[in-house]
Order: sequence, then C-alpha cells, then structure tokens
Amino acid sequence: MLKVTILAMCLVAAWAADVVPIVSQESSVDPDGHFHYSYESADGSKAVQDGVLKEVEKDKFGNAITGSFEYKGVDGVTYHVEYTADENGYVPHGDHIPQVPEYITRALEWARSHPYVEKP
Repeated sequence: MLKVTILAMCLVAAWAADVVPIVSQESSVDPDGHFHYSYESADGSKAVQDGVLKEVEKDKFGNAITGSFEYKGVDGVTYHVEYTADENGYVPHGDHIPQVPEYITRALEWARSHPYVEKP
C-alpha cells in the first residue's frame, strides 16, 4: 500500500519538467509502528501521510494509512486527493476521480452474496 503511494508520488515528480525545491518536510517513525510524513514543494505540491501498525488477523500485521496529496495539473487546476490504504486496499477520493455508480455497487454486492454454483 505504501509502495502504491510512493509510486504515485514518483510518477507525479517525474512528470514535472524542472527540478522543484522542497520548502518544508517532516518525517517521524515511532517504535510502536506509528509514522508521519509531510512535504511541500515550491510549486505548491504537497503531501501528508499518517499510518499505524495494525493487526489484521491473529499475529498478522499491516499498515492502516490515511493521507492526502495535492498538485497543480498542466491545465492549471489544483487537484486534491485524500486516501486510505489498509486491509481494504487503496481507496482514493477526489472531485476529479470518477465514482462507481450505485447500481454497479449494488450489483457487485448481490453477486458476492449469491455465488454461482454449477449444478451437476
């Protein structure tokens, strides 16, 4: 999950044509697994992420992460994304991100609760 976030930020960074200085940055990792980082660059791009080590099954641990990032697109629009990343996967939210229509969500839920069983 953290790899997806880092990859997304690297792609955004690679997309920029010029080197952009970082104007602020902070990072901390606690012994209990909590972590935090944030940065802001001179072009207004910024990101914040907080996470905690979480037991997802008996003796199996993973991260529960919340965060956001913001950048200005080539169209001049500032894009803001908030996300969670945990045992449910990476879930981004932003005004520019298409949402799954409710009827598709209902259909998928119905299909999950009525598994296909082939009859002999």
